[in-house]
Amino acid sequence: MALRGPALRLLRALLGHTCQQSRSQSVAVLGAPFSRGQKRRGVEHGPKVIRDAGLIDRLSGLDYSVHDFGDLNFHYPEKDEPYMDVKSPRTVGGANKKLSTAVSRAVGAGHTLVMLGGDHSLGLGSAAGHAQQCPDLCLIWVDAHPDLNTPLTSPSGNLHGQPVAFMLKELQNKVPDLPGFSWAKPFLSCRDLVYIGLRDVDPGEYQIMKDLGIQYFTMRDIDRLGIQRVMEVTLDHLMARKQRPIHLSFDIDAFDPLLAPATGTPVNGGLTYREGMYLTEEIHNTGLLSVMDLVEVNPVLGASDEAVQATASLAVDVIASSLGQTREGAHRTMISSKKKDTEQLCL
Repeated sequence: MALRGPALRLLRALLGHTCQQSRSQSVAVLGAPFSRGQKRRGVEHGPKVIRDAGLIDRLSGLDYSVHDFGDLNFHYPEKDEPYMDVKSPRTVGGANKKLSTAVSRAVGAGHTLVMLGGDHSLGLGSAAGHAQQCPDLCLIWVDAHPDLNTPLTSPSGNLHGQPVAFMLKELQNKVPDLPGFSWAKPFLSCRDLVYIGLRDVDPGEYQIMKDLGIQYFTMRDIDRLGIQRVMEVTLDHLMARKQRPIHLSFDIDAFDPLLAPATGTPVNGGLTYREGMYLTEEIHNTGLLSVMDLVEVNPVLGASDEAVQATASLAVDVIASSLGQTREGAHRTMISSKKKDTEQLCL
């Protein structure tokens, strides 16, 4: 399924969409320091620690023109009472509306966009803004959780567990109107969504996935099939009718907590480093990645500085791999960096 060489160049020429122009040349980074989609504070510092882990230098080393748009500033209403047990609906709805506008603007300007969260409620605004420019997009949601609860099925009322429900056209009549969400109209068909890495699914979410026939891969499926086959089926499923822009929404808790300990809802038995890198390498090889989210890095929840650094560095690896850094290239960069450090010590 991976496209390379002349075939990839021909595909890019045929696409001709605004959201594909200059895709290989320009990357924009946008921070969304937001935590109100869940109860644990600290995830709003995710964009900073990911940048501090060397993201911009890493992407610049991949020969991209990198534009760091900084962080969005969000409005926090003085009063935001729960609605139908849903917490902070006006705050979360307003933040996602602002994010959707910023994402749409960046994609419309021809950038491949990297959105740094914040919690995963932001996946709604990011994908909605992307869809304004690229209505034919498909969505790959890499996460321990499907984030598919509706306000009626959510056990917690936290909106970071509900963003996908607001996207799906098939759930339009199942999602009640929430204050702050009047702008959010469904834009995605369930056949245009694939989940990878699931291992903590609420009963209501499981029922929705089964009823709608959503394609998903649990960690058991990855164990059984292998990540290569999972990615083949994923891309065949999404690209069977036509090639179109990919929105990759990557929750760092998709990885095993041993690799990504500084996150809010860790679940044992997650992706290995090699599985995560293979997944992102295959997405890059399609030449169709248009927007990616990297969310739920929470430095406050790291048990040590080393745990925070490991999680943030992993986030940088995921983003760089999605944008074309090979593992061999990363090894060469590491050797070059160590050599530079040695040379400085010798001066």
